[in-house]
Amino acid sequence: MKSTVFALLIGAAGAWAQALPATVNTQIYPPVAVEAGAIARLPAGGDLQGALDRARPGEIIELPPGSTFTGNFVLPEKSGTRYTVLRTAPSAGLPDASGRIGPEHAGKLAKIQSPNGSPALRTAPGAHHWRLMLLEFGPNAGGAGDIIALGDASAAQSAGAGVPHDLMIDRCYIHGHPQLGQKRGIALNSGLTTVTGSYIADIKANGVDAQAIAGWSGAGPFQIENNYLEASGENFLLGGATPGAQGLVPSDVVFRRNHVARPAAWRGEKWTVKNLFELKNARRVLVEGNLFETNWVGGQAGYAIVFTPRGERGDAPWATVEDVTFRYNIVRNVSAAFNLLGRDDTGPSGTIRRMRVSDNLVYGVDREVWGGNGVFMQIGEGPADLVVEHNTVIQTGNVLTVYGGTRDSPTPVERFVFRNNIVQHNANGIIGQGLGVGNDSINAYFPGGIFVRNAFGGGRQSRYPADNLFPEMDKLAQQFVNYGAADYRLRTGSELKRAASDGADLGVNFVALVRTLGTHAREWMTFSTASPSF
Repeated sequence: MKSTVFALLIGAAGAWAQALPATVNTQIYPPVAVEAGAIARLPAGGDLQGALDRARPGEIIELPPGSTFTGNFVLPEKSGTRYTVLRTAPSAGLPDASGRIGPEHAGKLAKIQSPNGSPALRTAPGAHHWRLMLLEFGPNAGGAGDIIALGDASAAQSAGAGVPHDLMIDRCYIHGHPQLGQKRGIALNSGLTTVTGSYIADIKANGVDAQAIAGWSGAGPFQIENNYLEASGENFLLGGATPGAQGLVPSDVVFRRNHVARPAAWRGEKWTVKNLFELKNARRVLVEGNLFETNWVGGQAGYAIVFTPRGERGDAPWATVEDVTFRYNIVRNVSAAFNLLGRDDTGPSGTIRRMRVSDNLVYGVDREVWGGNGVFMQIGEGPADLVVEHNTVIQTGNVLTVYGGTRDSPTPVERFVFRNNIVQHNANGIIGQGLGVGNDSINAYFPGGIFVRNAFGGGRQSRYPADNLFPEMDKLAQQFVNYGAADYRLRTGSELKRAASDGADLGVNFVALVRTLGTHAREWMTFSTASPSF
């Protein structure tokens, strides 16, 4: 099934910003129904690899609920475009196609278990049109390696006919060992792939990065939707290692309505914690309707969301992060929010370009609680074409921290827009490396940048461009329905309503945020969404 790319019509002041970012998928492909093909019912203890090898395209292989199949199984290449399905036989109480699996369903699922450090399930070169559905995958021996490997990152599976593609992981429970952890849940080094309705947990390691989902040698498209993703290193990561094909950039990624977190209890344990979401090599990415929460200072400085073009030891100089939309998300209870590094500081790379961060609710960015610096956004080494607008941000550190170059010759952030946001100014607001607060840093690092209609709670107007607002902090708190209870909707009669440059309210559009969160809104929001206005 071919993917379809839809252009987003994005309004922005200034002709150069009107097409930011360029093109982003809104949906890779519609849900694939399980076809009424032949059913092969494998008994407990049966020959699973033999069943995979014998299956005809369109066939359904059913495994008994509660059974365990131990081995290192391989999805072989089949002909045609009908999906071959491997699933637990239907039983009452399992979620439907719109739902999400969880640990509570484990007793009703068939389990596939690796006996060693190799994947429980991996793809053969060219494997395609496989759907893994309603299955449990347990930890590898000693928590080593990948539980599921879609592609192997080699040249044989990274280009041409050898690339695995049209793969679906649908409502699968994938988990590490509670004490020993697990290096990685899914290695995403394939072509067209979706992961939906799944629960990936206890992916954690000490001294090395662990990821719920990580890919570096798959071209995509990828759709990651409605999953719970839990890991210690990076819950989701694209890039950072050398692809198996020259010039490969994972592209056309939709990351939607996922809960990306880790237990706060891990803070007192041995696991190496870094960030929640990271792009090191990616193009055309849409991140919307997700909840990102619980990140602290550990193996890194505590930034929850990290964008940094980077290969491995400089041997992927084409690595880039570009055409990214990050909108209608919640980021909360973290040391710091965003870290953008314009280009690799250890070797050659591309540059962050064409990125929009808009209509996000960011709060609980608290250095006293989580360590770190409490910064909303750190920007370094000259990314270009960034738009940051309509965000509601409650943070204890700087609004923007900027660095790159030298005090006398700073590396500019070209064509930067910062507008219609609600932020807390705190001590330093917008500050650049070795420079003063506000205009001194803005003029040096953001030449020609647009800074309009932002509410800087507690800031001083004399330090900033005209056409911004500077309410005292107690007055800013009064603009919200209930600041103390983290209800950051603007109250009726707020001075910030309809005060944006586009005639809308300052900060996040809560109606659109709730709509984008979908069925998760009631669970993730701190206020009732039962009102007809939502």
